Amino acid sequence: MVESTPQNWRAADDHLAETLVGHDPALEHALAAQRKAGMPEIEVAPVAGKLLNLLTRMSGAQRVLEIGTLGGYSTIWMARAVGGTGRVTTIEAEADNAAVARASIDAAGVGERVDIRIGRAADVLPTLVGGFDLVFIDADKESNTIYLDWAARLGHPGTVVVLDNIGRSGDIIDADSADPMVIGTRDALRMLGDDPRFDATALQTVGLKGWDGFALALIV
Repeated sequence: MVESTPQNWRAADDHLAETLVGHDPALEHALAAQRKAGMPEIEVAPVAGKLLNLLTRMSGAQRVLEIGTLGGYSTIWMARAVGGTGRVTTIEAEADNAAVARASIDAAGVGERVDIRIGRAADVLPTLVGGFDLVFIDADKESNTIYLDWAARLGHPGTVVVLDNIGRSGDIIDADSADPMVIGTRDALRMLGDDPRFDATALQTVGLKGWDGFALALIV
């Protein structure tokens, strides 16, 4: 029996990606550009990118909102899924990151489907027009409840909401944690459980990104 270790979690994730995702020059180029620009390696794993693509297609989403563009890796996955008539609006706080993302998104052939808004998400979100079918939240964890509130305001009954990085290496069970990211995540999970606008669940994951997880919600 294979031992449960971070090294083997990563190996299993690599195996799943090789088997179910395969190699993709455009996505690999986006990651290479992100690395060259010195951005942190906090993009979604390949299997998670594929999950976002499938959720977008399963829900029939035509308007997608992403909070946290980084290098555009997850953006490309979702832009492919919305098809030629769909659109992805993605928010990135750092202009340099947005420039790298724009180049990679254009190189992937989906540039006309993606609108990149530059600025703090809390400032950009009030300027958007509602009606989004899927919202992916992957930005500063301290602001998760703000982003969830705007997801509900800008969505509609049936909108899918994905909140990333809820595992925090298990620290979500530490009620005394002083880590702002843990506090923001705990507050967000509590909001998803208590706020009548959401019907939600969450899954822990292990793999390329260590011990993590995501919450999946439906706006009701």
